[in-house]
Amino acid sequence: MAVLPRLPSDSNGDVHALRDSLRSDRAALEQSFLEHNNPARLLAAHTRLIDLYLRRVWRQLAIPANIALAAVGGYGRCKLYPKSDIDLLILLDAEPDDALQQQLHQLIGMLWDIGLEVGHSVRTVGQCMKESADITVQTNLLEARLLCGNKELFRELCYSVQQNLDLRAFYLAKLQEQQQRHARYAESDYNLEPNLKESPGGLRDLQTVTWIARAAGLGTHWSELAQIGLLTAAEARQLARHSALLATLRIRLHYLAKRREDRLLFDFQTRLAGQMRIGASANRLASEHLMQRYYRTKLAVRQFNAIMLQNLHDYLFRETPAQRILNERFRVIGTLLEIRDEELFERAPEAIFELFLLMEQHAELTDLSAKTLRALWRAQHLIDAAFRYNPSNRARFMEILRQPHGVLHALRRMNQYGILGRYIPAFGRIVGQMQHDLFHVYTVDEHILKVVRNLRRFAAPEHAQEIPPCSKLMGEFARPEVLYIAGLFHDIAKGRGGDHSQLGKKDARTFCALHQLSRDDTDLIVWLVEHHLTLSTTAQKQDLSDPEVIADFAGKIRNDRYLVALYLLTVADIRGTSPEIWNAWKARLMEDLFHLTRRYLSDGKVADQLGEIRRASADALNLYALSPDSYQLLWAQLDDSYFLDHTPQEIAWHTRLLAFKVNAAAPIVKARLSRAGEGLQVMVYCTDQRALFARICNFFARMNYTIAEAKIHTTRHGYALDSFQIMEAARGDTAYRDIMTYIEFELAQQIAQAKPIVLAAPGRVSRQLKHFPISTEAGIKPDNKGMYLLSLVAGDRPGLLARFALILDAHDIRLHRAKINTLGSRAEDIFWVSGKRLSDPDETRYFLDELLEKI
Repeated sequence: MAVLPRLPSDSNGDVHALRDSLRSDRAALEQSFLEHNNPARLLAAHTRLIDLYLRRVWRQLAIPANIALAAVGGYGRCKLYPKSDIDLLILLDAEPDDALQQQLHQLIGMLWDIGLEVGHSVRTVGQCMKESADITVQTNLLEARLLCGNKELFRELCYSVQQNLDLRAFYLAKLQEQQQRHARYAESDYNLEPNLKESPGGLRDLQTVTWIARAAGLGTHWSELAQIGLLTAAEARQLARHSALLATLRIRLHYLAKRREDRLLFDFQTRLAGQMRIGASANRLASEHLMQRYYRTKLAVRQFNAIMLQNLHDYLFRETPAQRILNERFRVIGTLLEIRDEELFERAPEAIFELFLLMEQHAELTDLSAKTLRALWRAQHLIDAAFRYNPSNRARFMEILRQPHGVLHALRRMNQYGILGRYIPAFGRIVGQMQHDLFHVYTVDEHILKVVRNLRRFAAPEHAQEIPPCSKLMGEFARPEVLYIAGLFHDIAKGRGGDHSQLGKKDARTFCALHQLSRDDTDLIVWLVEHHLTLSTTAQKQDLSDPEVIADFAGKIRNDRYLVALYLLTVADIRGTSPEIWNAWKARLMEDLFHLTRRYLSDGKVADQLGEIRRASADALNLYALSPDSYQLLWAQLDDSYFLDHTPQEIAWHTRLLAFKVNAAAPIVKARLSRAGEGLQVMVYCTDQRALFARICNFFARMNYTIAEAKIHTTRHGYALDSFQIMEAARGDTAYRDIMTYIEFELAQQIAQAKPIVLAAPGRVSRQLKHFPISTEAGIKPDNKGMYLLSLVAGDRPGLLARFALILDAHDIRLHRAKINTLGSRAEDIFWVSGKRLSDPDETRYFLDELLEKI
């Protein structure tokens, strides 16, 4: 590390010189760190450097000798990160007079002027004690370090802090603080942009342990805790390595961001990997390797945190909780499961799975004891080929999956403790693996466990209201472990290259054979892994009103059990990708395809949909006292495709609005709450005009609404009858009633005026899309009804549909229907179009080239 240069010595306190000197010294520290990559050395050197400047300014301003300046927080414990705030306590012996207040004001101003980002408090010892009722303040005071000034006053503070410290209350407060922090970060625990400091398994979990140890006088370094038996020497070395990695990442992140930034944002992941000399592999980015290293570190930190907090609890409380023998291998201590012999797993590795089974079978057990966690951590290497091929271990694993309660918790614990990845090596490869597909927001292993969680929730009565059809089907589904296994394997081959469904089904078949599942269950699991995307793709990208689509999909389904299983797995899978992806509209699509296919499998054919839809629509209109004569003129203008494209409820709604306005001169726009349970349905009826679809799409884009589905129909007498399912892109506070009124009036006005379209501003590209861009793809092929299917894949952004529609219009291509599927920042849209130019290959190629260029 570079030698710290002497500060400027001019007596007038040249702020510019100090600032330049500080900037130069910090740059030297940064350069030294980048060359040597020693995080502990950097943090200590940065602390010493700031000490030097603070003392110089303190002396230069001649601050009275009766007060003290102390470092607190990370700065107090000599771990000052490059861009972190410099937390200071100015300790007074009495309330300050005006002159001292002015002097302190000058001190803080000068510190900021020279480039020190200080956070400060000014208190007497008594005020410190009063404020220490707050656990954060109390923790800061425990870490206080005298920089300069009144030593006696500072010693008085330290004595008061210790005298007022209730160790047990402090432990419980820090434990509660950690639990609350973990709860805040629960959804982002395995987020692809985690917080190095606050996320579970981050630096704060390590600090929580050292804070409690410091308060108890046990030490502040892992080696010190190992000397008194709270850690083993090997564990202390592992913790030091994990701590060093987290510190390295945070230091480099501060330097790259040029600000205090603790989140591993996409903006920095690739550059971080490059700095740390982590390269890409054949199928994975360098940033993905970096993040996998981080996620595996956080798993280890979480386990050590649990072990240490339990050990500290035992040391501080010295209680003797109730104990009882569970069996010859295990006992219960309070509510914790504990091994009776520390060498149990070494002697009998099969006891590892017995442990997880007992946790499922005994609801009173809340966790594992520190002794058991430590032994389990040491025993990971025992799960080898011999363990995996042991028939009793395979049978025990299946028993774990077949338990009525606790399956998800068992799998989560097995993953957290490194057991699941050792037992299923293919799973071990995807632990901590990122997915840069712009809609999965979790690592692969976390996504898989969320899918299993969703499947389990379908079976739980307390969650029956979430998706009632799924809960009912799950309650009737025999041997649900089949679904859990399919969930475990559906994405297990991610990151290998090739089709993960095809690769995953081979792993699934091997697992089923080794675990002696029946041929029927094996075939179903393998089929589910292979086809786990089929139902969602069909529902979101094909025309469900087309009997041939239903017949083709049903042809892939062997029987009703296969259909139910695929439906349940699909819903669980989509809901496990991101909290933002699943919505009522997607639920409706999946459910519609499920019921249409189930009916086809039952009857062996697609019913006379046209006749049924007309009859159901007429029945719905009868409820409003509308006779067939009143809407005969309207229906005469509508061809069969209109009826096949809409539900009876939609047709009845349109008919009630238009039956007596068939030849309306002015545009009619009506909106209502969507029957899907989320968003709005909007109907537009007017004489057809050029670029109508583009105008409507642009209107919704400006409102910050996304279009989930569009049904475009032209009547026999030249009117456009279009219907849209729209969703709010970002939840606002405006009442739906007001929004619907605005849409009905303003959109009708814009259609009537037919002014030139001014496209909505493209808006900012999301950071994820910026760093992992999507190459726009477009393809077109004829369908069997005289139309063409146009597919578009692109990064989603405001105005995308409007720009697309204008290109269609410029090429005289008519749009009949659209299915808009937005997956996070990725748009995967399907359009049914027609046009004379599409029969000419050269014209089609020209159109697609322009589409790729302008979208």
